[in-house]
Amino acid sequence: MLSSNRNTTGCHAINVPQRRLAIIPARSGSKRLPEKNIRLFCGLPMIGHILSTAQRSGLFTTIHLSTDSESFAEVATGLGFRPDFPRPAHLADDHTPLLPVLRYVTEQYQQRGLLFDQVWLLMACAPLIEVSDLLAAAQLYEQLAGQRAIMSIGRYAMPIQRAYRRDQQGLLTPLYPESIPQRTQDLEPSYFDAGAFIAFPAARILTTDGVNDGSGFAGYLLPRYKAIDIDDEEDWQLAESLYRLQHGQV
Repeated sequence: MLSSNRNTTGCHAINVPQRRLAIIPARSGSKRLPEKNIRLFCGLPMIGHILSTAQRSGLFTTIHLSTDSESFAEVATGLGFRPDFPRPAHLADDHTPLLPVLRYVTEQYQQRGLLFDQVWLLMACAPLIEVSDLLAAAQLYEQLAGQRAIMSIGRYAMPIQRAYRRDQQGLLTPLYPESIPQRTQDLEPSYFDAGAFIAFPAARILTTDGVNDGSGFAGYLLPRYKAIDIDDEEDWQLAESLYRLQHGQV
């Protein structure tokens, strides 16, 4: 069992230069991997990995699991991270973007007298993220004086200029025909949201509605083996294999 050293306000660390709120969204009702947020991943409920990493980083004054599920909340509580309040049903359907969830949580804490400089979105299914990643991302945030949100990113293994469209008969059409003759080393690399974490200025969260438009970010580049977005069973099995290698669990 993980120990959170919580007090009644959910604080985990002291002497932190800025007050940082970590929010881990864990909605119930996953279709592709049912109950993936609490499914055992290398012996620990999935959410336990990022909760532990967030706590051990010492970055956060408050760590909150935002969930609509009583069973998820019970698992988090058993790990030492009791949610301070549930997520309302209108923010827990299949189509609700995450920014309104972050704003709701931040405003709920404001009403309790807890104000934050930074709001970090930590994804529930990011077991490969390490303390060093969060610390390095926090350092990048400070270097940019909080003027940019910091998004964890991965680099596409192949240039996206070499991408193809595949029809129902299996026939391929290049999306960028002009790039096909070029050498891969001459094509500009491209990056993607790794689905692991984003560090926001709290003011941005409190003044933004709807879906993130993808602008105003700086990228913290993860190594390829950490940039795994776990959406299906193949992703899960790959991530478990990488985790065991990462932690010497051969």
